[in-house]
Amino acid sequence: MNKKLISLMAAALALLSAGAQVTFTNVGDYPVIEVTPEPTTGLDKIFVVYDTQGVSMSFNSSTGEPATWENFYYQNGSLVIEPVTDLRWNGMATTLDKITPNIGYKIQEGSNHPYYCWVVNYADYYLELNDMFFIDDTPCSLLSFRVDGTAHKIPYTTVNGHSRVLDREITLTYNTLVWDDSTHWQEQPIVDSFESLDEGIQIDPPLCNTVFLLSGDQFLRQWVLEETIESQYYQTQAVSCGSSAVQEMRGNNNEKGLDNGLGGSAPVHIVFTGYPTDAVVYRVWEMASDPDFEDIILQYNQDEVDYTFNDAGTYYMRYRVANAAGTCEFYGETYTITVSESELVCPNVFSPGSTEGVNDVWKVSYKSLVDFHCWIFNRWGTCVCEFTDPGSGWDGTYKGRLVDTGVYYYVVTATGSDGVKYKKRGDITILRYKKGANGTSGGGGMDTGGGY
Repeated sequence: MNKKLISLMAAALALLSAGAQVTFTNVGDYPVIEVTPEPTTGLDKIFVVYDTQGVSMSFNSSTGEPATWENFYYQNGSLVIEPVTDLRWNGMATTLDKITPNIGYKIQEGSNHPYYCWVVNYADYYLELNDMFFIDDTPCSLLSFRVDGTAHKIPYTTVNGHSRVLDREITLTYNTLVWDDSTHWQEQPIVDSFESLDEGIQIDPPLCNTVFLLSGDQFLRQWVLEETIESQYYQTQAVSCGSSAVQEMRGNNNEKGLDNGLGGSAPVHIVFTGYPTDAVVYRVWEMASDPDFEDIILQYNQDEVDYTFNDAGTYYMRYRVANAAGTCEFYGETYTITVSESELVCPNVFSPGSTEGVNDVWKVSYKSLVDFHCWIFNRWGTCVCEFTDPGSGWDGTYKGRLVDTGVYYYVVTATGSDGVKYKKRGDITILRYKKGANGTSGGGGMDTGGGY
């Protein structure tokens, strides 16, 4: 066979292999698994062979020339490189009939870029799972497992001599509770993955009762030989909670401008709700005057607290939960509520019935008033308006009709959230207004004086 024909056959074989330059024969019932490592390793492939005993490895030629092979591995802190001499050349491929397993191969074909690969003999790392037991030494923060079985690390070496571990993807499946950031805990399955069992298994403790399934590994999974073991029923002791704070918006509360949206002008009415997980038995809402909760003012042993803040100052609220034994405890979000100091200003002029809707209601300007009463009188002492909500006001009418322009008088008593007592008296001047709601204009409103 001439050299040109050999070259054409080699090129055709390379095309058919579609990049699979390395092939294995006599592998038995379980095909070789190819793993593509990170580019930083310098390796083209990692090959996992079920058992390398009796398996041959070939490198298909793309030039029609035999390739040179070298072994490399990491030993005693150094990269060791050795030539491979026991090779066969059949005109299309170089073949190594006796594989040295768990080692790297550098294959050089002419001036082409070297091909680097690592061959794992899975039989040397066979996974075995018999039983598993959970260890509740720290059930609030960490759950550990002792596994009866073996699943050692599968090491390999990069081209630059750095030691790495092949991820076996051993999976632990169980259920826990996941907070949906609103008002509910949802039970969801979790799958944790481990590269080996040499370091044991440690996870965050689940927040609901569950059973654990340990399965592995990714290679047995692909060979349909996956092993799975099941734990005993686990009763959780770990606790957690979600919480919410919803403030009723009214009056000057909308003008508070606070970062967390809680507080403002008194009275401040907020509904606090806690959402505990399954193992929670003890729960309490705590109110304090300091963020460290060293000075606790009030406690409520319930999930929901409906509270009105009437006094000026800064308050802190949090939801705290614990399990039946009191061994596991969790603190929810801390809410800051700032109630402003009181303020009361009474205007002295307005224009009722204005079609522009500007300054057409007499209203006080206020902050944090927990008690309020206002009376408005005409010049003959007749009470033309009375109201107790500082957010309300007088629209300039009496018995359904606009009053005349002129001077009226107010008396206001109030108590602030900071304990300040207000008693204000003054006059209100009603300016001449444009056409009003009763069809009159100018001073054509009703005179509510002594002649009425």
